[in-house]
Amino acid sequence: MSLTGKDKSEYVKKTFNSIAGNYDLMNTLMTLGMDKSWRRKVVKTVKAAPGLKILDVCCGSGKLAIEIAKAVTPIGSVTGLDFSEKMLEEAKKNIASSKVDGIELVQGDAMNLPFANDTFDGATVGWGLRNLPDLRKGILEMVRVVKPGSMVVSLDMAKPEIPIFRNIYWFSFKNIIPLLGKIWADKQQEYDYLFRSASDFESQKELAKIFAESGLTNTGYINLFGGVVAIVYGQKPLQ
Repeated sequence: MSLTGKDKSEYVKKTFNSIAGNYDLMNTLMTLGMDKSWRRKVVKTVKAAPGLKILDVCCGSGKLAIEIAKAVTPIGSVTGLDFSEKMLEEAKKNIASSKVDGIELVQGDAMNLPFANDTFDGATVGWGLRNLPDLRKGILEMVRVVKPGSMVVSLDMAKPEIPIFRNIYWFSFKNIIPLLGKIWADKQQEYDYLFRSASDFESQKELAKIFAESGLTNTGYINLFGGVVAIVYGQKPLQ
């Protein structure tokens, strides 16, 4: 199944509303518990520091927003945006239990961010770009709303660069993840989508190229866990 435009947007929203309650558990299982350390690397890459104002697009259950808030508060703040109301409900719960302040949650569309130009001191997106109906437009929106000199950073599935490891990984992802989804969340179809979206997504090298084509400089990527996941980054040029 190949979806584009409004059809993909509606399907993704329905999918994430459906799996919201089990998302954090499944994410921990799929990443073997390494997701927390990866989020911390994103915080460093976006250069979060006390007093800064950071945007987290496709914030989901709020875990990345919480890590960023730890670095920028109490003076700074984080705005988490997602279009899934159920995921935002999970984010509210996680933020409350974390006892971290300075996070504002907004329901909105990553294709049309409801913020003025040059508003934020950096922007992040965790496992979100591959779900957008128009990848380049989503990146351009993030570039638009950050201040010159700020970082735009993505954490997402990538393409392992070691041939043998790559084959083992894709076999495992294709067969094990949907099975876990069925056992733990009774949502095999939804987790089939997660596999398809990961396998169809651009490689980290190609995504860094798209970042550059979107006007960012100093672009690059950091492979995590053998390139299964990658942090891709770029900096908005100083004007």
